[in-house]
Amino acid sequence: MDLTGKRILVAGAAGALGGALSSALADAGADVVTAGRQDCDVPLDLADPASPAAAVAAAGRLDAIVLATGNVAFGAAEETPDEIVRALFDVNVVGPVALIRAALAAPEPPQAIVALSAIVADLPTAHMAAYSAAKAALSAYLTALRHERRKARTTVLDVRPPHLDTGFETRALAGRPPRLPEPVPATELVPRVVDALREGRRVLRWDAGNRQFVTA
Repeated sequence: MDLTGKRILVAGAAGALGGALSSALADAGADVVTAGRQDCDVPLDLADPASPAAAVAAAGRLDAIVLATGNVAFGAAEETPDEIVRALFDVNVVGPVALIRAALAAPEPPQAIVALSAIVADLPTAHMAAYSAAKAALSAYLTALRHERRKARTTVLDVRPPHLDTGFETRALAGRPPRLPEPVPATELVPRVVDALREGRRVLRWDAGNRQFVTA
């Protein structure tokens, strides 16, 4: 996709990673519409069932959507209460799916959908069981959606980043993080997401053995 002049909704733009992606896409020539809970063009709260459709309607015609959203919680699986599990699935799965569904229901659906799952979709992590399950569910949804949208030639890009230096783990809903690997600079990820969108890639993931991002 040539990004020049393309209207792209970035969900989660109030966050560090979403903000960096918004800036990079704008620098690439895109017409970026930011969405988030504060200081954005369009209000969006993925925990509110009515918010995703309202955000898409407010944004207008879109060529692509980018979901840089999520929340996390830590702790032993048997000690994670139901309300935390529900909150993780609401923001990491239910909300993103609702936003994607609303965008695809538009008279002119977007040509590309980009969503950040996480490395834990492939490598479920101890003391992050519910979060790992939520991100794996989102990743599975994106894979199935890609097959469904093949005839429409919709790009569906699943980004599975590792632990990044955005401070995400400090904003957990509950618990303290386990020992995490050395964070990868978000500045390494952002241009790769922009390139993967341009190239119509399906997956952008972290190869821990070689410490580099790879695409498919």
